[in-house]
Amino acid sequence: MEIGITIRHTAWRTALPEARRVTRKAALAALALASEPPANELAIVLADDALVRALNKGYRGIDKATNVLAFRYADGETAPAPGEALGDVVVALETARREAETAGRSLHEHLSHLVIHGVLHLLGYDHANDPDAETMENLEIQALAGIGITNPYMPAGAMTKK
Repeated sequence: MEIGITIRHTAWRTALPEARRVTRKAALAALALASEPPANELAIVLADDALVRALNKGYRGIDKATNVLAFRYADGETAPAPGEALGDVVVALETARREAETAGRSLHEHLSHLVIHGVLHLLGYDHANDPDAETMENLEIQALAGIGITNPYMPAGAMTKK
């Protein structure tokens, strides 16, 4: 699969110089969970809050920035046909950085989580109800573990003995 990564907000280069490598590795970890290759192309955009806010308002009617948006090219009921593109994942730097700091995680870890989350949406997963959210979280944890990142849903320090 071809993974195109576009840095639309140059502050990503300073905030996380290895952003492209981190993004690609996370996307591949999420795609590895698919039972068969879902498409032949995926686009990931590393953006700022302003762009994500505009997209969120234009496509979802929500006038605020969010951490990640996923735009699946196929309709909600069918998978992309062979040779088609899967979709776009757009990540907002300011929101991602703020969330990482609040959670006590590195931007590298949180970007990986957000990319995996976005790609899982493109693969047809959602978190609209508790069972679906649990399934999606478990897949995120599995993909993150595959690239050496700990469970983001576990409270900080929960694995350490006192």
